[in-house]
Amino acid sequence: MSAPTALITGGTSGIGKATAELLHRRGYQVVVTGQNPDTLAAAERSLPDQIVVLRADARSLADTDRVVDEVRERFGTLDVLFLNAGIVRGGPVEAFDEATYDDLFDVNVKGQFFTLQKALPLLNDGGSIIFTIGIGATRGVVGGSVSAASKGALLSLVPSLALELAPRRIRVNAVSPGPIETPIWAKGGLPPEALEEVAKVTTAQIPLGRFGTGEEVAEVVAFLASDAAGFVTGENIVVGGGSGIRA
Repeated sequence: MSAPTALITGGTSGIGKATAELLHRRGYQVVVTGQNPDTLAAAERSLPDQIVVLRADARSLADTDRVVDEVRERFGTLDVLFLNAGIVRGGPVEAFDEATYDDLFDVNVKGQFFTLQKALPLLNDGGSIIFTIGIGATRGVVGGSVSAASKGALLSLVPSLALELAPRRIRVNAVSPGPIETPIWAKGGLPPEALEEVAKVTTAQIPLGRFGTGEEVAEVVAFLASDAAGFVTGENIVVGGGSGIRA
């Protein structure tokens, strides 16, 4: 029996990379995608040689076609599709221009939807699809309106897809990280001193008193990918150290 195969979008850093490493250790054949040349090069250096690293811009359907063709040629089928690619842009409503708005929805919604659509013929019956959402989509983040809206649109796909794909026993779930130590924090456009202040304020609001790690989110993704979650579908699991539960 051949090893199960997983495709992870946005898998060259942060949560995606941690998940790729974990699934590899658990015997999966893994393909990751990314579009930043620096993180692609770093991933190729640091990830195990058996993990396939592919350049793909989530906004490009041609890139997605190329990735799916590569998976088909190398492995034939898929068992796990982890739709993790995403970007965050923060700011007040008046600060957003059309290009930034379009960028967020093109990467976070369009890119993930069409990756799923194009990869679906490769997905084995009984497979698992997992989206990365984030607690901002349901619990609110100051300055995060458009990013949260794009992730909220993605989250709204989950129950309908779970119903649609249930006849094939394909489970569709989401994982929503809270404050996690990943490079995405530095990509929000805030200067270092502002990031430090945000981290301090955020930590004070987390009941468990710290940021989470990419590895902790990866463990939840690996659970949702596994047979242990064989009766879990249409769900969104928050990994946030209790963020947002206070009255």
